[in-house]
Amino acid sequence: MAANNAGSDLFESYEQDYITLAQDISKSIHSLIPSATGDGKKQQIKTAQRQIEEADEILGQMEIEVFNTPFSIRSRLQARLRSYRTDLDQFRRDLKKAAAGHNQERQELFGDRTGGSSAFSPSDLDGAAMDQRTRLLAGTERLNDSSRRLQDSHVLALETETVGAGILADLRTQREQIMHTRDTLMEADSHIDKAQRTIKAMARR
Repeated sequence: MAANNAGSDLFESYEQDYITLAQDISKSIHSLIPSATGDGKKQQIKTAQRQIEEADEILGQMEIEVFNTPFSIRSRLQARLRSYRTDLDQFRRDLKKAAAGHNQERQELFGDRTGGSSAFSPSDLDGAAMDQRTRLLAGTERLNDSSRRLQDSHVLALETETVGAGILADLRTQREQIMHTRDTLMEADSHIDKAQRTIKAMARR
């Protein structure tokens, strides 16, 4: 039981860390990035990316600690964990939009400076790199989704195993009770036969 309590305490500790970090992510995406310009905005985007990666690691630790919590509260913690995963996925999408908007601003800025020239410019390089990064982020997100589905399947398998173990334990207890009852009845039958023989002997006398 002490291990179960420790698992619950660690889960809640990680949860507080995630909530604090999620507030920082939301501030970065919805306040700091839109108000920044130039290299400052680029730096804010990188900061938000690091924050999201750190939040993802915290959720991973929370998923591990769920297995150390009592079965009676595990489903409730898993529901909260899924909600946090949904929020983090939304942060990723919002950050992707913010990064795409930053790239568009850079393209417009370089386009104005070059007078709309068709020559290959730094903005073209930035655009290609951003497109590649966008595709990489999309691939990583799909991989994370697959990993989460595998983790959910693993959790379901563990829960099914726990329920099955409980049923087997109940059946074992019932079997022992039935065997005990049978032995008691057989002993009672033996006493009854003995009593009947005694009564018959007394009657013959």
